Amino acid sequence: MPLTSTKRIKEHHQGISTILAFSLIPLSGFATDIYIPSLPAMGASMHIGSLQVQLTLSIFLISYGISQLFIGSVLDSFGRYNFSLISLMIFTLSCVIIANTHNIYLIYLMRVIHGITVAGIVVAKRAYFVDVFIGEKLKSYLSIFTIIWSTGPIITPFIGGYLQKAFGWESNFYFLGIIAAVLGILELIFSGETLKHTTEFKLKKIGNIYLQMIKTTSFTMGLFMLAMAYSMVMVYNMSGPFIVEHQLLLSPVAAGYCSLILGLAWMAGGFIGKATINHPFYKKMVVNIAAQLLFVVAMILSLSFVANLYTLIFFAFIIHVGAGYTYNNYFTYSLSKFPNNAGIAGGLTGGIVYVLVSFLSYSIISVLPAKDERNLSYSYLILIVISGIIMFVISRIKKETVAEAIAAN
Repeated sequence: MPLTSTKRIKEHHQGISTILAFSLIPLSGFATDIYIPSLPAMGASMHIGSLQVQLTLSIFLISYGISQLFIGSVLDSFGRYNFSLISLMIFTLSCVIIANTHNIYLIYLMRVIHGITVAGIVVAKRAYFVDVFIGEKLKSYLSIFTIIWSTGPIITPFIGGYLQKAFGWESNFYFLGIIAAVLGILELIFSGETLKHTTEFKLKKIGNIYLQMIKTTSFTMGLFMLAMAYSMVMVYNMSGPFIVEHQLLLSPVAAGYCSLILGLAWMAGGFIGKATINHPFYKKMVVNIAAQLLFVVAMILSLSFVANLYTLIFFAFIIHVGAGYTYNNYFTYSLSKFPNNAGIAGGLTGGIVYVLVSFLSYSIISVLPAKDERNLSYSYLILIVISGIIMFVISRIKKETVAEAIAAN
């Protein structure tokens, strides 16, 4: 299907367009992390429990995840640019609606819309890089994704804590809307369509592509590893502010600083992942998970002697570095696995991962409520042990594949 009626990206705007694409990659993180320090205040303002306000995060993740499963195929068939531009406009409007209501059910609905629109924007911008770049440059850009994404967890809770203290939780969503509106205007001026070859939008054909990807065992196992890594971050996001503000009796600003530090941990893991990109893949992942397991056990044992903000952040920092490292390695692998269907691969990766993360994190928080460091440490332990089991399965599959190849030769 030709895209003759769509504005094409101009060659002399490609540099600015690439910067804008990188700027929009963290939008999913912005949409979750900006109001993390405000979770207790939102609950108090609307007279609802912690689980109800935490559900706003889970609803976004589910909507964002499920939407990516379908949006990738739409973007591969009809183009990236117009869809992402319209999504930015709708996202801005929904932020304004949230900021002007105290009805939790209307907020839930707007968070569903947030998930759909952010999915369209982020998947389109991931595919942008596969459309425009090739070879080592593409691989390098893909490995930067998790580093760029981590600017959300670093910057937004820090800003959100101060906004909460000065203006209340509603200001978080006004801030989100302003950011989206400004980026939307810049997109309108400098960006354009990058899709060169469209995929015919036939459900059976698209379904076969999805099936082929899912049947690729290494790809599917990679998605589970991504889910475990990001669930560690989300479990803290859902419980950390309550531990800091309710158990430790500190301010939303302090909660914002804690999230900032752990955002730096995720970024550090991404940088280490990029630096070790050419090291043996399986070996470095085993070492990483073993280190995480060691520190989470130390975290649990230390609670018998000392438990304060410093021990909480120290152990969480190390564990989040490992999570960022896992995510960086497997995300680069997953997105570069199917270059001919970049939109679908990106959508499937994000879709399955975020749906898994939403169910995992909310289930863990339901069983281990956000009350203290001990429950948080047990949550980490569960996710790290599952990661180890997945890596063991990957190892067995790898050995069987090698044995079959040797037998065939």
